[in-house]
Amino acid sequence: MSMIEKLIEALKEDKSEGSYYYAWQANIAVAMQDAYASAKNKKDIHKISNEGAKAFLDLLIYTAKN
Repeated sequence: MSMIEKLIEALKEDKSEGSYYYAWQANIAVAMQDAYASAKNKKDIHKISNEGAKAFLDLLIYTAKN
């Protein structure tokens, strides 16, 4: 089983508050909120969403390396 398949299985197991799924959801949401808060043009949702997604992935990559 690949790492991605293991991740998917872990996320499917439990979606309740405090679960692994919930932690991922919260981290993605905070990345989006931070991107929105720092955006100069609050109407450019596409750019804001991409910045939030990049911030989340960068955090994921950084955490995985250390």
